[in-house]
Parts: sequence; structure tokens; C-alpha cells
Amino acid sequence: MKSIIIATAVTFCIPAFAQDTRHVTEPKIPSSCIVLKANLQAANNALAEADETRLDTQRIQAALDACGAGKSVELACNGERNAFLSGPIELREGVTLLIDKGVTLYASRNPRDFETSPGTCGISGPESRPCKPLIPVINVQNAAIMGDGAIDGRGDRGVLGKSYTWWQQSRAAEPTNARYSAPRLIIANHADGFILYRIRLHNSPNFHVAVNNTNGFTAWGVHLLTPSVRGTDARNTDGIDPGNSENITITKSWIDNGDDNIAIKANVHHMSVLDNHFYSGHGMSMGSEARDESDILVDTLTLDHTSSGIRIKSNVQRGGTVRNITYRNICMKDVAVPISISPFYNGQTTDGIQDLGMKGDRTPDYKDINFENVVSLTPGIAQVAGLNANHLTEITLNGVEIRGIQPDQVRAQFAKITLGPKGANFTFTGNGVTTMPLKAPSKMSFSCENKFVPSGLIGSNARNR
Repeated sequence: MKSIIIATAVTFCIPAFAQDTRHVTEPKIPSSCIVLKANLQAANNALAEADETRLDTQRIQAALDACGAGKSVELACNGERNAFLSGPIELREGVTLLIDKGVTLYASRNPRDFETSPGTCGISGPESRPCKPLIPVINVQNAAIMGDGAIDGRGDRGVLGKSYTWWQQSRAAEPTNARYSAPRLIIANHADGFILYRIRLHNSPNFHVAVNNTNGFTAWGVHLLTPSVRGTDARNTDGIDPGNSENITITKSWIDNGDDNIAIKANVHHMSVLDNHFYSGHGMSMGSEARDESDILVDTLTLDHTSSGIRIKSNVQRGGTVRNITYRNICMKDVAVPISISPFYNGQTTDGIQDLGMKGDRTPDYKDINFENVVSLTPGIAQVAGLNANHLTEITLNGVEIRGIQPDQVRAQFAKITLGPKGANFTFTGNGVTTMPLKAPSKMSFSCENKFVPSGLIGSNARNR
């Protein structure tokens, strides 16, 4: 192995209170079964137009197919050649795709490479169909993507044969909520034991990582930066989205993107989000498909300039039960909505707490939602709502502080609030709201000093705040 050092020691072990039931330790990079040398050279994060047809798809796939379980296919530099170009490549059982430092795996800009039927990927309207992801991890166990290199989905680049980029297509579809199709970077489905380790993920055309129907998923030290060029519009580029899965750990990662940093989808249980940093994005979200989530811990998280902080969102067409959720040791700054729990999601970046008159039978019901040592250094909205008097949202606040918060920024209805010993520096009031204060409060002791890390640490293309 040329440019990757194998991890030889466990440096962080998930504590006993975490909600992932596995004993998760730092992954180790396996030895290579084959080293593939780059044939292409990228300059200023771009390939030459003449290289757009020089795909590496077949040779990468052939190497993955031939590699044995417990080994890796390594993508390496070749002198000044530092790039690979690919359409969809499928991971195999027990095999790791290893991308060396300084190497970038670029997604093809040709929509035909990702179409599931002719002419249906990269278009908007009723004829569009889901595109294949760049890396599908389907019906395989213990596959992984590792290394200090990057995977770039090139959502900011022009789609070949079209007059727009993937992201421009997405934004154009927004006003009418039109159907459109764009590839996701990584989709894992029935992929028990899937691991992302130290990899950099940039500029996905759509969601970066979606994990479904999986028992055991670990993202450790992932550096996600989208858009990689400041000021670019990267709509609908969620970071990591688990759904219909259990035993999930996301730790020691940096996520800076154009939509939810993490969005927990339907039917997720036993998940730990530990020691992470979020920058641009919509925050630590649950929903909008918030149905039957439980036993989730978010501990030691900084949110810097996200639109929302802690967000639970759903409505009567998508909702269900949410139970035993703990947010602990959270630091925020310049977050417009530090706390938002709403059953009235309407597809917008931020939610309200007023009934929109939507009809449906999937009732959002939020219980045992716990906040401990949650601090925002700047003012913003705190709002909590239940659906109605029969479905109160029940939360506990213990050491919650939003500095400079104004009375008109605190909103609530149909909620049962319990105050722990350290309470909160604001009071929820409103229709159907009850508060149960403790008789012996104690002082706030949690500090956010030195918690915020500049986003420039996540890679040479990153930007500092």
C-alpha cells in the first residue's frame, strides 16, 4: 500500500450508553488484492473534455469482482495522474474500495451511464425514472469504502447532452415540485456491516449516502463537502440518510452540504451519532418519514451555520411514533432554528407549528425526547408542537440554553415539558402546553468553549468560516 497507513490501534470506542447495540471500534484498512493506477489527470478539480469518454468503470468493476473478501481494490496515483472516471460500480461481499490520498474517483457526466431505462435519467417530468447510484451496495455484507481520497459526483458540472447541471435541474423542478432524476452517490440496501471510513464525499448530484434495510452501518471520519465551491447552489444534497435499518454509528465526521446533514428516515432503531461537526446544511434531522424511530442518541455535536439544529419533522401523511431520543452535549452557533419539533412539515427548509389542514392517517406522535446540555451561542427559534390534545409531544429539558433568545422566538402547542435539574433559559407556553418544573434546580455547567472546529480541516478544497 503506497499512500494509506493501516490503522493499527483502536482510538475510540463507543461508550456503554450509546444506542447502537454493537461494540464499534475504529475500522482497519485491509491489504490490497490489486492496485489500479490512474490513467487520467485532473487540474483544478476538473477533467479535460477529451477525457470524458475514457471511463474506468470496467477495470474497477473487474477488480472488485476478482478480489477476495477481506481485501481491498486500491485506486492509486500514477505520477501526476490522479483521477479515475466511472459510471456505476457495484461493491462485492467483504471487499473494500480503497481510494488513496490525492486520488479522486469522478462520476461520469453522461446520464446514459446511470439510466435504468433509455432516456429516463437526467430529465424532469413524468418520463423521468430513478437513476442508478454511482456506487450501489446491494445484497452484500461487510463491504466498505475507505481511504483519504475523494469521490466527486460532479453535481455542479454540466450534464452531457443537456444545457444544465444536475443541481440546476433540481432547482428548476422545485417551484412546481416536478419529478426529476439525478444519481445518488452511494446507495446501500441489505448491506449489513457496511463501512465508510475516512473517505471524502463531494458534490453528489442528489443524496450522498442512503442506507436501507441494513443491520450494522458505520461511518467513521467521513469528510463530506458539498458544494466544494462556495456560492454554488446544491439543492437536495443530503449527507447521510439511514432508513429501515438498525445498529448505526456515525462518528468523528465532518458534514457540510446543501440539505439535511443527517436525516433519519422511517423505521430506524439503535442509532448513535457521536462526536461530529456540521456546517452548512439543514442540521440533525429526523424525518420527514418519521415513522417508528426509537433508541437514538446524538452526543457531542457542533452545528455551525446550519439552518436548523435539532429538527424532528413529519406530518399526517408521513408520521408515526418516535420514542427514546436523546440529544446530549450539543453546541450551536449562527443557527436560525436551534430546536424544532413539528408534526406539520410542508416540504420547506424550516417548519411551522400550526396545523396546515393536511389529511392523512399516519399520526406523528413524539414521546420521551430528551435534551441535556444543549447550548446555542446565538439566538434563534425554539419550537415544539404536538398534533393535538390526544397526541402531545413530550420532551425533557435539562441544561438547555439559547443565548439572547427573545420571547417571540419561543413557540409551542400541545406539548408536555419536563424540566430537569438544570432546566432551560426560556419557557414554553401555548395552547395545550404544560410544564413540570423540578423543585431543586442546579446551575448550568456545560461549556461550548473550544468546541467549534474550522471546516477547513475537512480537506484541501474546504472553506473556512
